[in-house]
Amino acid sequence: MRNDLSSRLTAEFVGTFFLLLAVVGSGIMAENLSTDVGLQLLENSLATAGALTCLILTFGRVSGAHFNPVVTLWARLDGDIDNRTALSYVAVQIPGAILGAMAANVIFELDAVHWSTKQRSDPSLWLSEVLATFGLLMVIIGVVRSRKDHWVAISVAAYIGGAYFFTSSTSFANPAVTIARTFSDTFAGIAPASAPMFIVCQLIGCLLAVGVMGVTHPK
Repeated sequence: MRNDLSSRLTAEFVGTFFLLLAVVGSGIMAENLSTDVGLQLLENSLATAGALTCLILTFGRVSGAHFNPVVTLWARLDGDIDNRTALSYVAVQIPGAILGAMAANVIFELDAVHWSTKQRSDPSLWLSEVLATFGLLMVIIGVVRSRKDHWVAISVAAYIGGAYFFTSSTSFANPAVTIARTFSDTFAGIAPASAPMFIVCQLIGCLLAVGVMGVTHPK
């Protein structure tokens, strides 16, 4: 990546905005279209995976298409970016995500800030988030270090789409996404009180993945 910081931050902001627009918006649409929870989850996962593929392909060569503070943390630990860049990425990812969730609320005629009441506080869900984030970073690190960067978009989207179904937490695996989803009391929502532990578990999953992949896929 040889783009200036302003271009990279714009890409991270816009990409994270549209990621949350897809996550929350498709969740709302799914609730409007069906009362079958399984079908709602399928619709939500397909829309998210599709949008994520396009966003990574669009912004990957600009900013690396992190859209996720734990991905940015790995990039910093790996020496790909410096402290200033990492902090700047996170500083735009979180508001981008929040505004994306708020935009989804508005276009579906809900209040822009519609605090979630969906409690997600249980040890099984916390373990799920550790594993979901571990898996996400495992895929990203493995694909990148195997020098198959052109497969990152499809690999990440496929993993997230699958993880919606094989994790009990539906694989948030992203602190910015977790924070933003507190702003919508809809299918994709999470109660504000449940968010901090999800974020802690995501950070744990990230650090575990970095350690394990350092052994299996050394830089």
